[in-house]
Amino acid sequence: MEFRFTEEQENFRKEVRAFLDAEIKAGSFKPHCDAWMTQYSPEFSRKLGQRKWLGMTWPKEYGGQERSTLDRLILTEELLRYGAPTCGHWFSDRQIGPSLIHYGSDEQRQEFLPGILRGETSFTIGMSEPEAGSDLASLKTKAREDGDYYVIDGQKIWSSGAHYAQYMYAVVRTDPDAPKHKGISEFIIDLKLPGITVNTIEDITGDRHFNEVFFDSVRVHKKYMIGKKNMGWYQITPQLDFERSGIERVMSNYPLFDGLINYVKETKRNGKPLSEDPLIRQKLAELKVEFEVGRLMIYKVAWMQSKNRVPNVEPAMAKAYCAEFQQRLCRAAMEILGPQSQLMSDSKRAVLRGMAAASLLFSPGYTLQGGTTEILRGIVAGRGLGLTGK
Repeated sequence: MEFRFTEEQENFRKEVRAFLDAEIKAGSFKPHCDAWMTQYSPEFSRKLGQRKWLGMTWPKEYGGQERSTLDRLILTEELLRYGAPTCGHWFSDRQIGPSLIHYGSDEQRQEFLPGILRGETSFTIGMSEPEAGSDLASLKTKAREDGDYYVIDGQKIWSSGAHYAQYMYAVVRTDPDAPKHKGISEFIIDLKLPGITVNTIEDITGDRHFNEVFFDSVRVHKKYMIGKKNMGWYQITPQLDFERSGIERVMSNYPLFDGLINYVKETKRNGKPLSEDPLIRQKLAELKVEFEVGRLMIYKVAWMQSKNRVPNVEPAMAKAYCAEFQQRLCRAAMEILGPQSQLMSDSKRAVLRGMAAASLLFSPGYTLQGGTTEILRGIVAGRGLGLTGK
């Protein structure tokens, strides 16, 4: 296999890095772990839109550039490498736009796609519920018809960015009597509608980036149903495969990895460079190899998509592997930095210590968000290896 990028792709990567270097130098942002979920900057999202770096793979008829999935992957990889504030447009660009292109009406595309391309229209995802996480089809939020409207009642949880997003992409039950996978529909919901309450949830790090959202007789016009009624589950599953296999699954905490390597290069302990410690060298080498393996798994999925193949098992494999790698990285960082690192007076090292601690606290979420590892391994076993339970 040929693992090289084309000259155009290498030049594009250099262009993205030059832009990000300039943004950091100008003080637009500071590198941050999990920035695609936690760092909101509408100004930064608009800058990407002005450069036509949103909707890159979309058809030109919808305002896209018709660039390859590998081009988009190069962009997102560099954004994550730098820890740039991308959550203002992440979900809109990653999955809402493509969903509307494939299943939405012309009216929906005209209303929402231009704003997504400009980095001005933000979405949150309304899938999980208190009793419907891994088993999403058990969701209970319901919508009943009332003339030209659907009236929605229920609750969503873990909706990242719902406290600043303009809209929610929500899956709800439209046929309570149908088998659970066959009575679900998708809607676009304006979060300013009467009857919607958004409560932020503080995570273990003290951050507030996800939310619980309550719907109390919220009236949503029928024109905001995406695709066919009761066919939502079958429209969702390709989207979930794409969500699972993004480069964020291996690079969410890359700024920590990069900072840790530089720390080892620059630091002495007991008069000896840490870079000469055989145990630390071995641990960093292991992490680097594991990182590159995960990166290649994700690039493979993007390559399959570029060939118009629909991967299913491969995204599950990539997400399960990469999530566990990120957890190992967090633990290794704390082991190398040690408990005394929090007492360092040097601001650069203090930031690294804080990044490591926050990532470690957040790390259980890596194997939960976007599909639990248990569910993903079940997909690999059943669909990939042909194993079935009795």
